[in-house]
Parts: sequence; structure tokens; C-alpha cells
Amino acid sequence: MTENVKLYQAAESDIEEITGLYEQAKGSKFCTWDEHYPNTEIARGDLERDALFCMKTETGEIVGAISIDDDKEVENLKCWSKTLKPSVEIARLVVKTEWQNKKIAPKMLKELLKIIADRGIKGAHYLVDKNHKKALAAYKSLNFIKVGESTLYDGNWWCYEREI
Repeated sequence: MTENVKLYQAAESDIEEITGLYEQAKGSKFCTWDEHYPNTEIARGDLERDALFCMKTETGEIVGAISIDDDKEVENLKCWSKTLKPSVEIARLVVKTEWQNKKIAPKMLKELLKIIADRGIKGAHYLVDKNHKKALAAYKSLNFIKVGESTLYDGNWWCYEREI
């Protein structure tokens, strides 16, 4: 089933559907998002930086979204490798409820890593809730390495990164 989906640079016309996915995920198990984050303003900011992507079916249905974040507090964490510069944070990965457990997240991540590499970036990193087993498995399958932990934004995060 995942062979019929592809990652695209998001367009303005995708914003409403992507923010709908964010809203759908809020309140689900291990989701650390709240009523204020993420939102339309954040999605538009990602779009303006060419950093918002969506996974679409052949018919144009958006089944997932992912962003390259520009968060200085995350970038300033001491655990990130000094040799993997430039580096980016992968953030706001979301998969539509009815498409979960179909390997969409790992496929989305693989395709995003190719895009990041094409942009000349050497490393990618992310924060993940320590108890979110599905997310941890998705990232582990892509050879991300646990390099630290953080309580940034009142979270309880593992910090993972990898060379691209």
C-alpha cells in the first residue's frame, strides 16, 4: 500500500488538510501536542521556508505530513554532533489515523532524508517522547542513534540524530 504514496513539497492549498491532521492527532496516546501547537501559523511558517511536506496518494489524499523545523532552542542542545553540520531538525510528523500501522512514517522519513541530502545537509535530528514506542521504532529502522535526552518544553525526550 505504501508504494502508492509519495512525499511532496506542500502547497498553500494543502495547509487546511495538514492542520486537520495535526488536530486529529492531538490527544492521542503519546502525542505531546496541545490546543496551541502545532497550528495553521506554524504550518504556514514551514511552508514559507520550503520546509513543509505531505505524503499523498495517487488520488491526492494527504495521508501524512512532516516538517523541517527551525527551532533555535532545539538546535542549541549540547547533544548534537559538531561534525554533522549543517544539520536540521525533523519535526511535526503526523499520519492520518486510518493510514497508521502501514509503514507510512518510515517511508515519509526516508523520502525526507533524500530531500535533506539533496539540499546539502549533513545531519538530521529530532526529539521523541521517551514512551512513544511506534515513533521510536520508525526512527530506529532508519539508523538514527540516541545521542542524549532533554526536558525542553516540559517534555521527556530522547534526542536522536544521524548522518545523511
